Amino acid sequence: MNELKLIVFDNIKDVGKEVDEYLKKINKTDKSYIMKVTRDRFSNGEGKIRIEETIRDKDVFIISDIGNYGETYQMHGLEVNIGPDEHFQDIKRAISALSGYARRITVIMPLLYQSRQHKRRGRESLDCAIALQELERLKVNHIITFDCHQREVSNAIPNLPFENIYPTNSILEDLVDDMNVKNALIISPDMGAMERARYYADMLKLDVGVFYKRRDLSKVVNGKNPIVEHAYMGADVTNKICIVVDDMLASGTSLLEVGEKLKEKGAKKVIFIVSFALFTEGIEKIEEAYKNKIFSKLYTTNLTYIPKEIKNKKWIKIVNCSKRIAELIDSIHKGKSISKIIYESEKVFKIINEKK
Repeated sequence: MNELKLIVFDNIKDVGKEVDEYLKKINKTDKSYIMKVTRDRFSNGEGKIRIEETIRDKDVFIISDIGNYGETYQMHGLEVNIGPDEHFQDIKRAISALSGYARRITVIMPLLYQSRQHKRRGRESLDCAIALQELERLKVNHIITFDCHQREVSNAIPNLPFENIYPTNSILEDLVDDMNVKNALIISPDMGAMERARYYADMLKLDVGVFYKRRDLSKVVNGKNPIVEHAYMGADVTNKICIVVDDMLASGTSLLEVGEKLKEKGAKKVIFIVSFALFTEGIEKIEEAYKNKIFSKLYTTNLTYIPKEIKNKKWIKIVNCSKRIAELIDSIHKGKSISKIIYESEKVFKIINEKK
């Protein structure tokens, strides 16, 4: 069997170290799987990647968090935050540095690059599809992501294995361990998140409700049509614990509006669950909403960058998915089926029943 190696970028180094530790436990070894890689920047902002060890015939897994906004570099004497475009460019540089000698290359992007730009409305770019096709042209063998905004974007690369993993079960394990969900209701914040909400509801054997977002299509604010109204459809929320589930939280405005509506309708408690908490416009509104008891807890994952000052907040619970990534890597490397890791419903059902 070809040797397993990891390329872990600095933008996800904490998760990468945990994945490495889990892999060492799985394979009963003290030897690290992480390759030594150097990333340099010229003073004008251009960069390069250098692999510091042999990669011939290795099974290489590249792990990168394109959503990490906490890294910086110097360009023309100025400190510049690294954005998603530059993180993705570094992934391509690493693939290029492997020079075609690796036996297999798997790219793991928990937060899929440009996933919200997955379909075209009029004369605009189709960035996610183009990015996936770039990876295909660079001879990547496998792409793994988590809860991508629209999984149908994989149609852009029909001949390249593409795994969209949902962290739902990992979140459910923590949720049912923390609270009694007997008097709960699952809420979808919009029609697009209904499939995800339906899964949570089926796993917990709960009813589901949904909000309909009516947007002003004549205006564009921050790249989106502003929401005019949130209209609720579904079971009565009075005295219920309402669990609102979505793929990501950006500024938090939309979820907080849903929380306010639910509290106005008599909800006992509101809990938010998102795969990715981006906090694109700070946390002031979220802090205020928590103080005003609009919501009680935000569950999210460690699959994208969260600043240390936010990690320590009382209202956030970060679900660790590193072990799951390690199990996926190990199974793919050994040619085993990953279906049980992806779905693992039986394990969650057992935990839920034990809790009951």
